[in-house]
Amino acid sequence: MNTSFVKKINKKLLPQKYLFDPKWIVLGVNNVCNLHCKMCDVGTKNLESNFAQNLVGTHPINMPKELIEKIIDQTANYYPKTRLGYGFTEPLVYPLLIDSLAYANTKNLFTSITTNALTLKHKAKQLVDAGLNELYISLDGPQNIHNEIRGHKKSFQNAIEGIEELLKYKSPPTISIFCVITEWNIGHLKEFVNFFRAYPLKQLGFMHTNFTPPDIAAFHNKTWEHLYPATDSNVDETNMDNMDLDILWEEIRDIESDSFPFPVTFSPNINSKEQLLTFYNNPEKQIGKKCNDIFNNIMIKSDGSVIPAHGRCYNLDIGNIYEENIKDIWHSSILSKFRTDLQKAGGLLPACSRCCSIV
Repeated sequence: MNTSFVKKINKKLLPQKYLFDPKWIVLGVNNVCNLHCKMCDVGTKNLESNFAQNLVGTHPINMPKELIEKIIDQTANYYPKTRLGYGFTEPLVYPLLIDSLAYANTKNLFTSITTNALTLKHKAKQLVDAGLNELYISLDGPQNIHNEIRGHKKSFQNAIEGIEELLKYKSPPTISIFCVITEWNIGHLKEFVNFFRAYPLKQLGFMHTNFTPPDIAAFHNKTWEHLYPATDSNVDETNMDNMDLDILWEEIRDIESDSFPFPVTFSPNINSKEQLLTFYNNPEKQIGKKCNDIFNNIMIKSDGSVIPAHGRCYNLDIGNIYEENIKDIWHSSILSKFRTDLQKAGGLLPACSRCCSIV
């Protein structure tokens, strides 16, 4: 029987007894970032949001050697096909990055890093030597626009120099680039894709802005605050009224009608201008049907505490690696109840409406 079909039935009919392994263990290896992005709660210092608390709300600042090696050992023991994703907050400044990657490589684990690539050039050879498999680089548009959004006058140039340095070596990790669509880069997305035509990318992906307005958080909390409290998120310096959706829709159509030497994707995959208007103007309306990550991922913070999915999820403590092993946490009663509650609610809760995990 087809495995994907069995998984689908398992999620739908028996979410409290999920039988399959996680696809990803997301690692929040540190609580610092070296940029100040306008569309990010960490960058705007809105440290009360779920997103910011998931990224920078724990201590110590850096995940200790004992903890990350324990995670690697347990992943290799219980889930050898599960991938380790160094995701938050900025992995390239994590002091134990190279050593832990090399250790994971000795355990034959697949590793990936999501990074702003500000310091990639200086780490490129070490990453290759440590056996890194995959690199996701977050960029926000052509050079001047990216640098303005990130609050650093050379962040784009540094990232490109890092990519080019990485490509000098034999068997570098695959490279994918992801760009969050914001009011500042609309009208420049095609220029952004064209810039990378000569680079051997695995993928270039555009992500529609993830945001939770205060009214959506308030509506959500009327029902779910006692279990899964929501906060507003990523709305401090962004204003959806400033999004030129006419230009954005034309640009999406232009990009999708063109051909590139690598796949170019949009997430979510919006199929009409009407749906695009709904996404940005009516966040109370769901785009998509269910969470894709609650059955795929867990995220471990620097203090060993574990939350569902990744940094954008609810700050729900489902266990701690210092006290329980990964397998027990993956099958914990708290996570099982969360999966069940999501399914009973129709697949999503109100504050999930503009999360990047919806499918």
